[in-house]
Amino acid sequence: MYNASKIQVLKGLEAVRKRPAMYIGDTGMRGLHHLIFEVVDNSVDEAMAGYCKNIEVIIHKENTVTVKDDGRGIPVDMHPTQKKPGLEVVMTMLHAGGKFDNKTYTISGGLHGVGVSVVNALSEYLEVEIGRDGMLYYQRFEKGRTVSELEKRGKTSFRGTTIHFSPDPSIFRKIDFSFDIVSQRLREVAFLNKGLRIVLEDERLGRRHEFYYEGGIVEFVAFIAENKNPLHKPVYIHGKRDSTEIEVALIYTETYAENVYTFANNINTVEGGTHLAGFKSALTRAINDYARKTNLLKENELNLTGNDVREGINAVISVKVKDPQFEGQTKTKLGNSSVKGLVESIVYEILSRYFDENPNIGRVIMDKVKTAARARMAAKKARELTRRKSVLENTTLPGKLADCSNGDPAASELFIVEGDSAGGSAKQGRDRTFQAILPLRGKILNVEKARLDKILSNDSIRTIISALGTGIGQEDFNPDKVRYHKIIIMTDADVDGAHIRTLLLTFFYRHALALIKRGYVYIAQPPLYGIKKGKEEYYLYTDEELQSTLNKLGKDKLQVQRYKGLGEMNPEQLWKTTMDPERRRLKIVDLEDAVEADNIFSILMGDSVEPRREFIEQNAKYVEHLDV
Repeated sequence: MYNASKIQVLKGLEAVRKRPAMYIGDTGMRGLHHLIFEVVDNSVDEAMAGYCKNIEVIIHKENTVTVKDDGRGIPVDMHPTQKKPGLEVVMTMLHAGGKFDNKTYTISGGLHGVGVSVVNALSEYLEVEIGRDGMLYYQRFEKGRTVSELEKRGKTSFRGTTIHFSPDPSIFRKIDFSFDIVSQRLREVAFLNKGLRIVLEDERLGRRHEFYYEGGIVEFVAFIAENKNPLHKPVYIHGKRDSTEIEVALIYTETYAENVYTFANNINTVEGGTHLAGFKSALTRAINDYARKTNLLKENELNLTGNDVREGINAVISVKVKDPQFEGQTKTKLGNSSVKGLVESIVYEILSRYFDENPNIGRVIMDKVKTAARARMAAKKARELTRRKSVLENTTLPGKLADCSNGDPAASELFIVEGDSAGGSAKQGRDRTFQAILPLRGKILNVEKARLDKILSNDSIRTIISALGTGIGQEDFNPDKVRYHKIIIMTDADVDGAHIRTLLLTFFYRHALALIKRGYVYIAQPPLYGIKKGKEEYYLYTDEELQSTLNKLGKDKLQVQRYKGLGEMNPEQLWKTTMDPERRRLKIVDLEDAVEADNIFSILMGDSVEPRREFIEQNAKYVEHLDV
């Protein structure tokens, strides 16, 4: 029975407000959203235990949050040793929870037991309503401290827990929840828990998402692959050994990128871990064994490599582990050594049987991976040839690059500029000590439709790789060798400029993702308008700014210019408006939703026309400026 006696207490809350980053990662955007996810994790644990079917998350206009579930409700009876209601113990004492003895919750994501108490400690206020045994209970806390006794508010038909909290502005630098970040996580949770309905509502934006998937991760992998021309129906692998449950869904597509998402107890393990290692090993072995057995790989041919068998794969790996070991409270990597062997054994066994029972799909996959192996050999030759020409070596930088004199990457910037005209202005207008300019001439290759051997034959891409100094390809790419910690894409504010920007972003996303994740990639924001009134000059970046300035200045004796290209500005104007760190506007390229980002690049840059048309029709209303 789940009651207060099941809640074990390890120690108090005092350190959380002093060192919040130890518990939630940081006090920026990541840590702020971690508050929501900790509360949601508790509701999901109730769902995994079989008691919760619905979770509702509401972001209110003042950036407060409500999370409501229809689980059993946090216990409200007196704790046997703490002499306080179970709810108060859970909310005010670190490491207090029902998840340590594996009886109340056999499988749980919130395993460290610090979640909801940490949310309480870092909230200006937190209110809880509990529906249990036909009665409604209420209690309020402020900055982790109890400010009202547990109050019985009468009878109710509601069963479950409702938590409403307001993040503390003295802890967090900025309190502004991202609908997309929250949506991504809730979508993942719904995919990983088939039959669980999750609703997200944002009162600030008037947006609402509902997530409900009966097919679980089979639907998840189909969702990931839907715009990439899948080669077959999803392969589903499920097995249980001891107390560990393993689910894998995979599908190959016509594209070349590898997309594998891993989860442990519903936690997105973005750095992978032992479950990922086991999957990779099993996949490579199963495909090689099948290729040998069916004579699709001849005796004189070398085994296929891991990179060969994963080209174009989309996979979701979900493990449920009784006693998982994560790296820290933010849980980004699974460390249980036993999980590797279990995943490897189950995946190899079931996948080998699947190939035997579905020879047509086996042959489709073999054709894909053998083509990848041939392309790998071609890319290897291209890389070796490129190296011999010294293009990828830092010792010989491309001639078009106007480098900066500063040798410290952390203090250096690279502007990738569209066209020679704008490149010339940028070279003249820059600060040579820390700003490097790389003008691009000619067409940028769409890397979404190209393997590495073709990418290496494109002059513009080779020039960028050379300037960055990171190398390219899984064997060679090293983000630690990047020569600039600010890589700024600077293109014209027209359709051609937007296309070139998208091509460059596709390159970074598919072949230098670590640079985006480290926060090194930016987009310059040149002005759209210039106004001259006598000797005074004004630069405006939006139509709203233009209208406001025109209203303020009046419309007499004004010269208004619409900038369609960077080349229309002289070096001094380009520096003043777009390159000067004191005045410029930069947009950082971040990765709030990895699955959605992957999907958008597939839609915009892939072969399928219909999804692209639908995307443009749905998003046309969000376009601010369009020059044709």
